[in-house]
Amino acid sequence: MEAIQESHYYNSLPFLLKGLRWTAFITFAGLFIGFILGAIFGLGRLSKSKIISTLSTVYVEVVRGTPMLAQILFIYAGLTKGIIGFNIDAVTASITAIAINAGAYIAEIVRGAVYSIEKGQHEAGRAMGLTQRQTMRYIIWPQAFKRMIPPLGNQFVISLKDTSLLSVIAIPEIVYQGKQYYNITYSPFQTLVMVCLLYLVITIPTSLYLRRLERKLDV
Repeated sequence: MEAIQESHYYNSLPFLLKGLRWTAFITFAGLFIGFILGAIFGLGRLSKSKIISTLSTVYVEVVRGTPMLAQILFIYAGLTKGIIGFNIDAVTASITAIAINAGAYIAEIVRGAVYSIEKGQHEAGRAMGLTQRQTMRYIIWPQAFKRMIPPLGNQFVISLKDTSLLSVIAIPEIVYQGKQYYNITYSPFQTLVMVCLLYLVITIPTSLYLRRLERKLDV
């Protein structure tokens, strides 16, 4: 027991658990905003307005076509000095980066889910006297949202892992905390094993639950 308590596997845990709190906070905050962006731009891609559709497509393609790391640095350093003229703190920049990045992928999830609903559902809504907006709200969206749940869960796992890139702007998430610990103790192997295990403790149960949920929803 003493050998375990004196090992770096054990001693690194308090550092990593502090990082886990930041990882969880930024992931959930970023995905909450990202879902709003994804819903807006996903529906925007389906809009009959060429302007709205084009702007939504540009957002999705630009974000999906550039590295996440570049986006983080652009928001944290590029925007502050090059465009808006004042500093953005690292936490705000991190949530913004996760939200914008996840929003582009969620937009495709939303677009695909809505597009997958049979055209007869749209026609049924209009035949009942509902407007296009009411048809979307009461008939199409509830069915589409059910189909979004599994891929949204996958996006949660992806965004959770993407927070590891935030160490470049000194966000004290799991990887950053791990680096701080092994820089002091010179124990990179043991520490990084624990970093990976901590991610796996979150991602594996989440993935298993999503598979079970997908079978249950039959989507």
